[in-house]
Amino acid sequence: MFTSVLMIEKALTSADVEFVTTLHGDEQVSFRVLLQPRGDQADRLLRALDDVAMGELDTAVRESDTPEGEKARELGEKALEVSLVALRAVSGAAEGRLVEDHPLDALKSMVEEVGADEVIVLTDPHYVEEFFHRDWASRARHKVGVPVLKLFSHSKA
Repeated sequence: MFTSVLMIEKALTSADVEFVTTLHGDEQVSFRVLLQPRGDQADRLLRALDDVAMGELDTAVRESDTPEGEKARELGEKALEVSLVALRAVSGAAEGRLVEDHPLDALKSMVEEVGADEVIVLTDPHYVEEFFHRDWASRARHKVGVPVLKLFSHSKA
């Protein structure tokens, strides 16, 4: 069985689930999911800059409404559970957890723990981070020791 570690930042949509579960054709895939809860101040600034770069000024202004702390964690737990249920319904095998510390350390640890064959980073576009190669996928390529695939989510958070 092929094992993919899936790094996400919000609940998967049905289109996202179909996207990742059909990448390997008929081969059985087991998913291990890491979800990074939103709400960090630095992340908020980068998301606002991304919104401005896309001309979505109204969305940039609302970034201050993003929950932080325990509320962000609660929402992250719900998003993770929704994603795992959706993946299990299609692929049959999916486990996951929230990122507690640094996302790339958690990613490397999970890759080693499960003997992953690949990493899939599925997020909204993060233009500022991607331009400077500071996004999860770019940084993970130098850290995890397996192929890293960068995909864009099918819906805006």
